[in-house]
Order: sequence, then structure tokens, then C-alpha cells
Amino acid sequence: MMPVAPILDAAFVAAFRSGALTPEQAEDILPRDRAAAIFFLLQLSTALGSHPPAGGAHTPSGTIPPYAKPSAAPRRKKRGAQNGHPGARRRRPEQIDHHQVHRLSACPHCGGRLARTGRTRTRIVEDIPDDLAPEATEHTIHRDWCPCCQKQVEPKVPDALPNCTLGNRTVALSAWLHYGSGVTTSQIVDVFNAHLKLKITDGGLTQMWHRLAIALEPWYEQIHRHCLDAGVLHADETGWRVEGRTWWLWCFATTDATFYLIDESRGHPALDQFFVTEFDGVLVTDFWAAYDAVGRIKQKCWPHLLRDLKEVDQGAENGDDWPAFAKRLRRVYTDAIRLELARGVMPPGEYSKRLAQLGGRVIDLGIEQWENPHSQRLSKRLRKYGDELLTFVEFEGVPSSNNHAEREVRPAVLMRKASYGNQSEVGARTRAVLMSVCRTLKKRGLDPLSTIQDALRTYAATATLPTLPVKSGSEH
Repeated sequence: MMPVAPILDAAFVAAFRSGALTPEQAEDILPRDRAAAIFFLLQLSTALGSHPPAGGAHTPSGTIPPYAKPSAAPRRKKRGAQNGHPGARRRRPEQIDHHQVHRLSACPHCGGRLARTGRTRTRIVEDIPDDLAPEATEHTIHRDWCPCCQKQVEPKVPDALPNCTLGNRTVALSAWLHYGSGVTTSQIVDVFNAHLKLKITDGGLTQMWHRLAIALEPWYEQIHRHCLDAGVLHADETGWRVEGRTWWLWCFATTDATFYLIDESRGHPALDQFFVTEFDGVLVTDFWAAYDAVGRIKQKCWPHLLRDLKEVDQGAENGDDWPAFAKRLRRVYTDAIRLELARGVMPPGEYSKRLAQLGGRVIDLGIEQWENPHSQRLSKRLRKYGDELLTFVEFEGVPSSNNHAEREVRPAVLMRKASYGNQSEVGARTRAVLMSVCRTLKKRGLDPLSTIQDALRTYAATATLPTLPVKSGSEH
């Protein structure tokens, strides 16, 4: 009789993967027959290959398949505004363009005659008309002779960039849709061709965006200088594809500006392009070593460190002295948060004393001898960056996390999923310029469409771009 190979169950696979397999489990399931053993090993190989480990201290979240990720924790609060908060609704339009009267001639239920009451109610509906159509304007440009300069001169057309057949409003709108909202080029072409009845092509749009980026280059440099002069600057980076090669998108963000830089380097060459002068503020980053040489005062991201602790807690290598190490490090963070909340309330002398005690506890965790490999790894990190973990307690206005930079990187990541990067270095430069301008205008509460359009009109008339507005209501 041919022996039957055992059925591979999920519990055995989990124990085998985590290293917690007991001799009894192996004895119970391991087949004695050679053919059955081969079949069993093939089953095990397939299970391990198709279901990679869900998490771990060194497993990137993007490599874990969706079905292997744990379910999100339920929301503690219901969605929407809380009780007592004022409601929000669309504003009534300032102008009513059309009026329609609706009246029944008979009862819709029985068909009987209606007695008129004189009571009415109004309902306002806003919609986009069906007859949307582009407007074509022919510009007659007079070319005259200047006897003094001995050359012909002519006025500039204020409504379009040089050599562009589409107006500034169309260029600005399409650029905002692509670089500000992440709509793909083909989708923009479909909307313009089918719904707006304006015939454009992918290549034509791309060429106009390149010209727009050249025109807005001064704003890009102003955002750069603004970030360099910031008191608190957040920085992060993510992978980016340019011509099928791996480049990097760098993000430098303040509360009212975001600067993107796409470069083939993830190290000092890219940082040297941004930090053209010495940075005197506080640089908030993760633990990427390239940032070590930048600036004098830094704040490392606590959530990155706490996520490391959580991943080790959930893994198999959480024995020995790991629980004690993780518990002490978490207590340092909670005590630091409590101390920060006491700023301005606690006497300055007592505050400085508590801050020094927290620093001493971080040093102790870094110099003590630990047995667990993860405790050793993180204690080494504390020895290197321990003095950069409590900057948020020492200086007001400095956060304990780098979440701001990660949120500013997220729109670029969503665009990367849709566009797969850039096909040329020129396209990468255009993306960096226009994404920086669009994101900064949005953070400052400005309408990107009207702001860019007004700036281009000034640029056409004076050959100089106006200063980037600081916030909504500022003069250009």
C-alpha cells in the first residue's frame, strides 16, 4: 500500500517559519517514506514561497502581500465632526444665472385636480453646461522698426507662453491636474479631448509643461532658499525611476513650503545640491546616515524607533534581555513627551534638570551590554544618535517625529504608482519644479490656477516672474 503524505497545515508552516518548531511536531508530521517525504518538502517549499513572512524587523512593508498584512485596528471615534462642532456645507452661489419654475398640472398619485396654495420653496443646483467649447483667439502682432536700436520690435502676447499654441489657463490647469493632483497625462488628454472639446496630445502637453517649468524656475529657487532659511526643516527620500533606472526623490518641507529634488544619488551628492549654504536650523529626519553631515542640530524620528521595537516584539527574536531594553526605551519616550508638555509650567531649572536626566537614561541604554542581537543593534543606534532624540524637548516648535516629511512625500508616491517615474532627466527636472510650486501654493492657501496664470501674464509683459506669494491674500 502506498504511504500517504501528511497534509501541510498552517500551524506547522508558522512554527517552521518562526523557528519555534518542536521535536514533537516534527516527529508527528515528518513522513517515513522517501517519496512521501519529497512530496512533503515540495509542499513546504511552495507554502514558504507563496506566503512570505508578514513583517519582521527588516521586512519592508511594501514587500508584504496585502493578504498577509494584519487587519487595521478598529476606529476609536466615529467618522465626521464631533458633537457640538459647527457643520460645514457648500456656500450659496453669489449669482443665479437661470431660473426655472416647476409646477404639477395634476396629482402624481391619483391624477386629480390640484388646489393651488401659493406656497413655494427654492432649490439651487450648480452644474457644468453641456456647451463647453474652447475659444480660439487670433492675435495680430504689429512689428515696428526702432531707429535707435536699429531692429524690429513687437509686443508680447500676455495670454500664452512663447511658442505655445495653448493659452496660459489651459497650461496651468493641465499642470495642476498632473503635478498637483496626480492625474495621468493620458487621462488629462481624454478629459480635454472628449469633455472640454480641446484637441491636445501627450507630446504637446509635455512640451508645454517643460516651457512652464522654465518660466517658474525663479519660484523653485525661492522655495529652495525659503527651506534653507527655515528654523525647522523636515527631510525624507524615496525611490524614483528615471529612464528605467533607480533615482531618488528628495523632499524638504517646512510648514508652508515643500521642495522636491530628483537625483540619481541617495547620498551626499544630492544633499550637497540642496544644502548650498550651512543650515542653521533644526533638521528632522529618520536614521538615514547621509543626513549625519548636515547641520549642527537634529531631531531623529521617534516613530521610526518605536516601529522597530514593535516589529521585534512581534517577531521570533524577542527573548533574552529584549523586553527589559524595549520597556526602558519606551519609558524614555513617554517621559520625554510628559516633560515637553510641562514646558512653560515647570520652573526652567527643574525642566533642565529633568532633560539632563532623560539624556543620561538614553546614554545608559547605549553603553550597557546586551545579549539580544536587536538590543545590541538599537543600543548602537542610541550611542550614535542619542543626543539627537531629545531635541524636541529642548527646543520649542520641534516635533518628535518626521511625519510631516512623510506626508509630503506621499503625493509623489501616489504619482509614481500612476506614472512609473519619468522617461528623461528633463522630465524629472520639470516634475521637481512643478510639483514643488503646486504643493507650496496649496500649503499657502493659494489657488494654483489663478496664481500661476497671473504670474505668467506678468512674466510675458516684463520678462520677470513676480515674487512667490507668501500666503493667501499676499500681493504677488
